[in-house]
Amino acid sequence: MAFDYAKLRGKIRERYKTEGAFAKALGMGKVAFSQRVNNQTDFTPKEIIRSCDLLGINRKNIAEYFFKEKVQKDEQKEAVR
Repeated sequence: MAFDYAKLRGKIRERYKTEGAFAKALGMGKVAFSQRVNNQTDFTPKEIIRSCDLLGINRKNIAEYFFKEKVQKDEQKEAVR
């Protein structure tokens, strides 16, 4: 299952300007962070909590930022019909 991290990326740009700057604040390399937001590797629970703390995301909103399912183009077409 792939997740849509668009909202997370928007919050990162708002607070840190670049994903690289955020990755550094998170204590992670740019490549490792990129793998997570590109659905190649999962975020750990600790990384999610730390990300929320750094970005000012209320923990009750974690699902909006980390667990929103990515809708495939075929699924979007089906929904329109």
